Amino acid sequence: MSLSSLANLPSFRAFRHREFLAVWSGALVSNVGTWMEVLALGVFVTKVTGRAEWTGGVAALTYLPSLILSPLGGALADRFDRRKYVAVCAASQALLAGVLATLAFTGNLTVQAVAGICFLNGCVHVLSGPAYTALVAGLVAKEDLHSAMTLMSAQFNLGRIVGPVLAAGLLAAGNVAWVMVANTLSFFAVLFAVAQVRAEPRASLPASSRGLWGDILEGARLARGDSGIRLSMVALFLLALFISPFIALVPVFALQVFGADASAASVLIAVQGVGALVASGLVGGLAVRWGKDRVVDLSMMLMGPVTMAYWLSPTLPVAMGSMFVLGAVYLVVMTGLSTRNQERAPRELQGRVSSLAMMLVNVGYSVGVWAQGALADRVSVRGVTATAAALFFLSMVGLRWQRPRTADVAST
Repeated sequence: MSLSSLANLPSFRAFRHREFLAVWSGALVSNVGTWMEVLALGVFVTKVTGRAEWTGGVAALTYLPSLILSPLGGALADRFDRRKYVAVCAASQALLAGVLATLAFTGNLTVQAVAGICFLNGCVHVLSGPAYTALVAGLVAKEDLHSAMTLMSAQFNLGRIVGPVLAAGLLAAGNVAWVMVANTLSFFAVLFAVAQVRAEPRASLPASSRGLWGDILEGARLARGDSGIRLSMVALFLLALFISPFIALVPVFALQVFGADASAASVLIAVQGVGALVASGLVGGLAVRWGKDRVVDLSMMLMGPVTMAYWLSPTLPVAMGSMFVLGAVYLVVMTGLSTRNQERAPRELQGRVSSLAMMLVNVGYSVGVWAQGALADRVSVRGVTATAAALFFLSMVGLRWQRPRTADVAST
């Protein structure tokens, strides 16, 4: 099937926009490198320390800066040329990846060094994320926004498939350093892609008389006052707190629970990506047939039970099957909630709304992945993570009950 034919399908309509296709392709190359590094660092920390708490703690450092920097990143995203802003951040991430590669080649790579670089990389990622989301939202027509957000998640998960497979091959040969080199080079694809995007006049807004703090508060007031955005953000936070830690704890699950090696961890990560990729091709048609909100709401209710099934899998093959379903449902929920936020926010506030959502997701993930990792060392990986999934399900039941009441209040 040609790209033009593919773009006529509901899930792929955003590919009709040339600039979006360029940014999508650049992001894909970058994410392949990122997922190579994620697997390599997770395996490195797990093998060196032998503790899930350390694996989860190092992963949490990447997202912890969101608590302070995410609102700032949103305000900056709505002030400056988003193309240049994203390019500067990508160059900074390439530099940090290069430092990791240098440490690995010289034999000086330590858990402490990995933790420090992960923290700095998290700072840059948090500052760039809102601008990147807002940039993508401006590359397509509004009716194609859900397609664009779904396809961006799809390329993220396609990178999750390819990256770990490539990393596993390099790790099997004992070449951790080359994984870091590959990630360093991958950021140049982002720089090339952003260079293909024309300047968007609305993306370079004049400085507000309110200042940065006033701009941040303006975005917060919108998120608090819009019931749809507010409930979506609560759901994103709970998803990150209770469900998302499964991403960082894959090496722990594979190595400690099943007694497998790095290749098993890479397969689990890749299977999640396959599930998400399949979902990205189907969700557009399902949204047209049943309605986007209904598909997202049903997926939110399924998220907890599906995650429990994964953590309670008795064997590695069963875990792989559960991970496939988990990856599919996870993509539908994340993209659906993110799209809902972007659709309801005015163009000039999209960066700030995205930053608030990112802050809640990253803070929830940081707390969740560290807490679940620490408790897993003291209780059991299965017991802690399955309990967290059950708590998420109960939370979604509560939100489902609150949603109509909130809508009634908003309409009076």
